[in-house]
Amino acid sequence: MLTHHRKLVSLSLVSTDLPVWSAIETAATIYQKDRDRFHLLLSEPVLRDPSSEAPPPLTSRSRLLWLEISPYRVILTMQGNGKLSYRHLWEHGMYGLSRYWLYSSDRPDRGGQLRFRNFTRSLELNGRTLPKNLRLEYELWSDKLQLGSYILNLDIHS
Repeated sequence: MLTHHRKLVSLSLVSTDLPVWSAIETAATIYQKDRDRFHLLLSEPVLRDPSSEAPPPLTSRSRLLWLEISPYRVILTMQGNGKLSYRHLWEHGMYGLSRYWLYSSDRPDRGGQLRFRNFTRSLELNGRTLPKNLRLEYELWSDKLQLGSYILNLDIHS
């Protein structure tokens, strides 16, 4: 039987060697698929233009983030803002795939896809019946060029 829980979550992405940092705190729904597999669904708040004091336009859409979590594999999918979507697949000690889809609002027939590899150095999932914390450490690669080292951290509050 599919069970779900509504929880507050903190999700952050930090680069250890580049000036990249992002964090959100929001409510999420956790669906338990089986004993150690979970789906976590959250809407990222609409991003504001830091150079403007005006609120975001009403036409702005929040982004839907969907994580498939197990102690062995994590898949993160983002969709829903009309300009960018992505999907990452991480498995400890393995090369995974990171894909980005770019969309053009003025030319819907024009868009593109970027494909990168990622190497997962560490995947830690803590919590007994429900996950409490997920920490991923990985490197992003384009062919033979490393595009940075990153830490993705997800805290699920009680």
